[in-house]
Amino acid sequence: MANKAQPPYLHLAELTASQFLDIWKHFDADGNGYIEGKELENFFKELENARRGAGMDSPNASFSEKMKEFMAKFDKNADGKIEMSELAQILPTEENFLLCFREFVGSSTEFMAAWRRYDTDRSGYIEANELKGFLSDLLKKANRHYNDQKLQEYTQTILKMFDLNGDGKLGLSEMARLLPVQENFLLKFQGVKLNAEQFNQIFTYYDKDGNGYIDEQELDALLKDLYEKNQKKEMDIQNLTTYRKSIMSLSDGGKLYRKELEIVLCREPLL
Repeated sequence: MANKAQPPYLHLAELTASQFLDIWKHFDADGNGYIEGKELENFFKELENARRGAGMDSPNASFSEKMKEFMAKFDKNADGKIEMSELAQILPTEENFLLCFREFVGSSTEFMAAWRRYDTDRSGYIEANELKGFLSDLLKKANRHYNDQKLQEYTQTILKMFDLNGDGKLGLSEMARLLPVQENFLLKFQGVKLNAEQFNQIFTYYDKDGNGYIDEQELDALLKDLYEKNQKKEMDIQNLTTYRKSIMSLSDGGKLYRKELEIVLCREPLL
C-alpha cells in the first residue's frame, strides 16, 4: 500500500504508458472507469501541486476558479467526471498511445470497422494476440516508431486498463473507452445492455421480414426506439445517422446478423 501514499509521476514532463496507467489506477480509487467526486478533487489538488513545483501555477486564481476552468477545458461531455480518454488530453504521455489511437480511429464508424477487422474470429472480443496486431497497425498508420518491447508494453497496458476480469481479452464497449467522449456512441446505450432473452425478443421484433438479419431501415427503427426509451427523449436525425453508420460498419454487406448486433447491445456476447 506504500505506493498509494504518494500520487505517482505527476511531476514528470513525460509519462510512459505504464506510468499513465499507475496514475489512472491511483485516482480512480473505486475502479468505476471515472475520476469523479472526491477522487477528482484529489487529482486536481495533486496536479496543481505538481504544476506549482514546475513553476506552471497561476497563483492569483482561487482553487475553485481554477478547477472550474480546468473542467471546462477537459470535461468534454460536461458530466463532471474525467474519463480515461479525457485524462490522455491532460497528461503528457510519452508517444501518447491513447492519442495515437484517436488519430488512427477518429470516429466511431472507423472504430467499428477496425474492430471488425481485428476481431478475426468474430468472438465479440479482441484477444491479446489480436490486440497486438491492432496496436502495431495503429502505430504504423500514425507514423510512430516502435520496437517489439514497446509494442508489448502498449499491449499489456491496454489489457491492464480494460481487461477487468483478467481473461486476456477485451469487449467492444471496453475498447470504445479509448474513443473521444463525443464520438463514443456506445456510452449512449450503457443503460440498455440486454440479456439473451431480451436481445432475442428485440431481434425477432425488428427483423420484420424474418430473413435472419437487420437491414438499415430496421436498424433505424430499433435504435430510435431504444434511445428514446433509455434517454427519455427523441433522437435527432444526425445522431441516428451516425449510430446507424457506426453499427453497420460491423455488418456483412449491409446485413447485420445476430452476432454483430449482440456485440453492441448485450452485456456479454451470447453463447
